Amino acid sequence: MGLLNTLFGNKGDKIKDFQSREAVIIDVRTKGEYSQGAIPGSKNIPLQVINSKISDIKKLNKPVITCCASGMRSGSAASILKAQGIEAINGGGWLSLSKKL
Repeated sequence: MGLLNTLFGNKGDKIKDFQSREAVIIDVRTKGEYSQGAIPGSKNIPLQVINSKISDIKKLNKPVITCCASGMRSGSAASILKAQGIEAINGGGWLSLSKKL
């Protein structure tokens, strides 16, 4: 694992770094999924509408940690945000992310 962490970085360390810089947590699940449980203080912006919210996210002027149910949609969201010049990391599934915070 040491070599993998060297090559790809430790996600836990990146999350802690983002947290120390007051990162915003954006949960990209649907509103229905989000209402079933979420990380306190997170913002719900479903993946389907994230492109239309880019300017609002940029105005926050903070790094972003994305999450969803499993990490697939949040990975897509993080890629979209990075492509728009927003510092973002995929936090993975919201339940596992909540344990790292």
